[in-house]
Amino acid sequence: MDVVEWPVRAAQPAPPRRPAARVVGVLGARGGVGASVLAAGLAQRLSRETAAALVSLDRGSVGLDLLLGTERVPGGRWPDLAGARGEVQGVDVVELLPRWGSCAVLGASSSGAGVPDDDVVRDVLRGLGAVLGAVVLDLDRGEVLAGRSVPCDVVVVVVPRDLAAVAGALALLARLPGVPVVLVVRGPAPGGMGVAEVGRALGLPVAVSWRDDARVASSIEHGGLRVAGRTARVVSAVLRAVDRPAR
Repeated sequence: MDVVEWPVRAAQPAPPRRPAARVVGVLGARGGVGASVLAAGLAQRLSRETAAALVSLDRGSVGLDLLLGTERVPGGRWPDLAGARGEVQGVDVVELLPRWGSCAVLGASSSGAGVPDDDVVRDVLRGLGAVLGAVVLDLDRGEVLAGRSVPCDVVVVVVPRDLAAVAGALALLARLPGVPVVLVVRGPAPGGMGVAEVGRALGLPVAVSWRDDARVASSIEHGGLRVAGRTARVVSAVLRAVDRPAR
């Protein structure tokens, strides 16, 4: 992958402005529940309708490149944007980023270097929001639990059907006051917990029930994520729910 560096300029305060993009966050109640897969699927689908970007804010993630199969696609990753502060021109950022099909992607580097400090993230997201139609954020669960603000119009929360995951989801929801939420319940259920039980425990209607799809894991191992079949139907259902969130 070519090294791409953002030009370091003297930081200027960014004036307030209303982002043009719809910002959708995706969050797993715990790790390994497919939140990154869902975020990628949403961004890919949205990119067919408008200019869109998939952005990883998960500091513990191995990176979107491994998920998408974009390791060798040229373009900038988060470490290349370390100098992007103040009034960041979103057009410049979009031109710098690698593409997964029609979707721009911003994630960690192949060396494992990930999300920079909060000021850079804020200014880059503001710049992207001003020039794109949609931004999908793969959120960091730890950052949300630590009380960091979530710059989203709506958050999709993926919750497996087990007690530990429900407890984790309750903790996350407590940190998302006033943020519209779409609940996705993920199977299987090792202890037999039902889909409706998860919704009742969280006090939210279940927008989508998502079962495992072996083709997803296989595609990731063989060249990169392909969103098809059951997972594609889940993506469609989530996008419909995003237009009418439960909370």
